[in-house]
Amino acid sequence: MTDNTTRLDHVVLWVRDPVAAAGFYEESVGLEPLRVAEFTAGTVSFPSVRVNEETILDLPPLDMAERTNMLPGAAAGAGHPVNHVCLSLPADAFDTLRSRLEDGAVPVSDLSYDSFGARGPAKRSFYFRDADGNIIEARHYD
Repeated sequence: MTDNTTRLDHVVLWVRDPVAAAGFYEESVGLEPLRVAEFTAGTVSFPSVRVNEETILDLPPLDMAERTNMLPGAAAGAGHPVNHVCLSLPADAFDTLRSRLEDGAVPVSDLSYDSFGARGPAKRSFYFRDADGNIIEARHYD
């Protein structure tokens, strides 16, 4: 695989309750929450969760969309214009995640096999929704 210098830095997921969303991603998915206390204290606009050392998911409140003016029409991006976000995990972490979600009564899809992704065909994958309806795919390649 080619080692590009371009990396995925973050994905923004609009959520109704950023603290609850960060809690879901921490408890159900196992991701590290970032800036939750600062968000609660009102010193930052939103919390995030860490996917890995290079990538985070930002969790801004949906009502912040109307104030988003980084480019004309940006507020129209509120809601669910992203089809899904895919998390790639080692096989053991994949199994642990699926079990954690099932134990927490989070509905999960059936397993898919050999679906194509950034590193070729993934051995297994499945989908689930977070509390705001964002669709998350989990997969492993090994």
